Amino acid sequence: MSLPTRELGRSGLRVSAQGLGCMGMSMAYGAADDDESRRTLQRAFDLGVTFFDTADVYGIGANEKLVGEFVRGRRAAGDDIVLATKFGIVYDADAPGQRGANGRPEYVEEACDLSLLRLGLDHIDLYYNHRPDPKVPIEETVGAMAALVEAGKVRHLGLSEASADTVHRAAAAAPIAALQSEWSLFSRDIEAAIIPACREHGIGLVPYSPLGRGLLTGAVTSLSELEDDDFRRTQPRFQDENIAANLALVDVVKEVAAAKGVSPGQVALGWLAAQGADVVPIPGTKRVRYLEENVAAAAVELTGDELARLDGLEPVGARSHDPGWVNRDTPAR
Repeated sequence: MSLPTRELGRSGLRVSAQGLGCMGMSMAYGAADDDESRRTLQRAFDLGVTFFDTADVYGIGANEKLVGEFVRGRRAAGDDIVLATKFGIVYDADAPGQRGANGRPEYVEEACDLSLLRLGLDHIDLYYNHRPDPKVPIEETVGAMAALVEAGKVRHLGLSEASADTVHRAAAAAPIAALQSEWSLFSRDIEAAIIPACREHGIGLVPYSPLGRGLLTGAVTSLSELEDDDFRRTQPRFQDENIAANLALVDVVKEVAAAKGVSPGQVALGWLAAQGADVVPIPGTKRVRYLEENVAAAAVELTGDELARLDGLEPVGARSHDPGWVNRDTPAR
């Protein structure tokens, strides 16, 4: 099959209607398998995916190297691929596991240059501020990002997990093509103010974890199924006191899926695709079999009644163990 394309807001940047999130190939979801990841990247392209998402912090640079190798090969063959990466999340060398954000203007160019080196590319198609820095006005961070566009190192700019106010202020400072935030049937918090802010400024929406980190597919039924180093063990929705209630909601998704002859994950992706032509989810996987199922969701069309039934689902537990890490603000300039 060949995926249709969608424009990210009013940016002029067209991408496949579904992208591929590559984080899990290098971190967070158990041991890495680069060979299987390479097969997954190639199969994604064969199925029409041309939008690939990574970040400098994924595998501490390893994911950019892996994805960059693939993108270089496809571009050498004359193929059009949109490569997105991110900067801004940093770790404290003196306190392992402690993360922060760096949005200082001098750091922006340094991070971009290092990403280009790891990717082996001469430009980044879509460059996100991975998390707004609560110590740096967003106007200063975005101003430095805009300078990268002028220098030819970056084509389009994006934000990730920014609050509505941050979105408004960033868009006033420079054109923003996309906002990447968690959004799924089980993560609806950005709908009240953040999505309207994006649409006011013509900013496209790139939902990550659109399958509820595996909950919405029915693939996870208890914490015991997860590997010891799987970060979902820290997430509230997967805790014993919450997971049973959430799995009862997944049963509703399964019922809708069974009636349509598709999988629960395909229903979840179909629901997101129905939220607007400016929505391009990036389900992540490192395995070909899951990728093929995800891409096939592009053909799923939900009825008004089915959408209404799914809209009523209310999961138990916050989407992050660290609420201060999402929907972030920065100080006034």
